[in-house]
Amino acid sequence: VQLVESGGGSVQAVGSLRLSCAASGLTYPRVCMAWFRQGPGKEREGVAAIDSDGSTSYADSVKGRFTISKDNDKNTLYLEMNSLKPEDAGTYYCAAGYVYNCRPGTRFAAFGHRGQGTQVTVS
Repeated sequence: VQLVESGGGSVQAVGSLRLSCAASGLTYPRVCMAWFRQGPGKEREGVAAIDSDGSTSYADSVKGRFTISKDNDKNTLYLEMNSLKPEDAGTYYCAAGYVYNCRPGTRFAAFGHRGQGTQVTVS
């Protein structure tokens, strides 16, 4: 199983970015998938999660600004990020796996598959 993130970059505050996570070798539709991020000097935190039934959940800090979605045909997870703030900057990781609770609060280590991350800079 391989998860490869893309779409990171540098953007000005209030701008937008769309991150993608291409999943290969994964029984895609039946797992929880999530986005995490780690800012400079901060602990890694969950941002958004999408369950196998399509239900989504978000960290309070991104509600109303970020949207998680997936395309089962393309085996790709997305994170649409709008109204970006400097505090949104960091490395963004996608994760997939069978977890007890498919929510952003679930630990990154609980996911059986994790990507290498893509960098987001907000100035």
